Amino acid sequence: MQPKNNKKRGKQAPLFRTRLEQIINREHPLYQLSQKIDWSVFEQEFGSLYEENVGRPGKSIRLLVGLHYLKYTYSQSDESVVERFLENPYWQYFCGFEYFQHELPIDPSSLTRWRKRVGAEGMEKLLKETVETAKRGKLITRGDAGRVNVDTTVQEKAIAFPTDGRLYYKMLRALVRAAKQRGIELRQSYERVGKKALARQGRYRHARQMKRAQRETKKLKTYLGRVSRDIQRKAATPDEALQKQLELAQRLLKQQRHDKGKLYSIHAPEVECIAKGKAHKPYEFGCKVSMVSTSRSNWIVGINAVHGNPYDGHTLQAALKQAKWILGWQPDNAYCDRGYRGNTTKIDGTQIHVVGRRKKSMSRSGWRWYRRRAAIEPMFGHLKAENRMDRNLLHGKEGDRINAILSGCGYNVRKLLRAFFLLIFKWLFWGQKSQNRFGLTAKSVSFAA
Repeated sequence: MQPKNNKKRGKQAPLFRTRLEQIINREHPLYQLSQKIDWSVFEQEFGSLYEENVGRPGKSIRLLVGLHYLKYTYSQSDESVVERFLENPYWQYFCGFEYFQHELPIDPSSLTRWRKRVGAEGMEKLLKETVETAKRGKLITRGDAGRVNVDTTVQEKAIAFPTDGRLYYKMLRALVRAAKQRGIELRQSYERVGKKALARQGRYRHARQMKRAQRETKKLKTYLGRVSRDIQRKAATPDEALQKQLELAQRLLKQQRHDKGKLYSIHAPEVECIAKGKAHKPYEFGCKVSMVSTSRSNWIVGINAVHGNPYDGHTLQAALKQAKWILGWQPDNAYCDRGYRGNTTKIDGTQIHVVGRRKKSMSRSGWRWYRRRAAIEPMFGHLKAENRMDRNLLHGKEGDRINAILSGCGYNVRKLLRAFFLLIFKWLFWGQKSQNRFGLTAKSVSFAA
């Protein structure tokens, strides 16, 4: 059902309650940002996802969008962002409430269901609105959009380090659990002896007794094969979920050490092993993320997770297309590292520049923009350290895309808040009123002093 209209009915206000506007500081960056974001865009875009006059009224769209902005801006979980919302009046005002709330606005699981309903395409609209807000404040201009940096990184998934013994045992437990749920009586579950074999295998490997460890690993593989064949015999027509589990088991039993497209996680089969050439971390388990940022001011104007571990150059066209839609302008020049070699011509009107040219062969300004490409590297570090892209907890391939896009939203919101703070700081201490691009008032600011 459509969310309720939170606007008050009539002119009568609660007698013994004070509005948040009269409590909080109106020069606070969150207050200023809440005034600049066009919240009606989300009502128009996501209103069609709700049924008319069916079921319980939905939660406010502004509340759900605001909580996701706050979650990825301040690196919070679903549970902690709802708990902190209850304590922070600025967060409550940012999410559209007029009065201070003393009860949890929603259950944390509602955020999960809303992400599934909106999907990755809907989350791109959240990213687009952060860029539009920066454009309205002239923090992003047409000149900034002329040159962009493009690069990729790895978004790791929340899985344990994959070893053969652990994968065999986890797959065994998953099949036994699925058989019990469907009333299939197994000849033997091998759970007890499998657990002992896994423990022995770990001890032998720690003691560098590799032959004994390999023998225990072979036992686990044998146990898994017996259970898998037993279920196949007794379930002639398995349902879709059980069939998927059996296919994963067969895929795990057949894969060899040097195969491509191996299975690294039972609960997240989409995980890939990616080598980015890092000395301290040779292999990362997750998916590749392509990102586009403005060269001059480092705003994220395009970010998305791609699966299949593609060559970086093959992700370039889709990345520039997303950047054009979010930014509203076609980038004139895109600067890439050597992972994009082979793309030296124009793509949809954007000239591609791959680093590696000699300094003597270029002009001074051209060399400066080539050097500026490296500014995208620390942005990945900030995304992973501050905006929840270091360890993705969301489910499936769609969850990988959603987490990457929302991480970009959190990064841009942090830049917007920092821009508000710096404008107020300059106005207070140096009297630079010309920097007031967002129309800040001339009131004192207690939090900045």
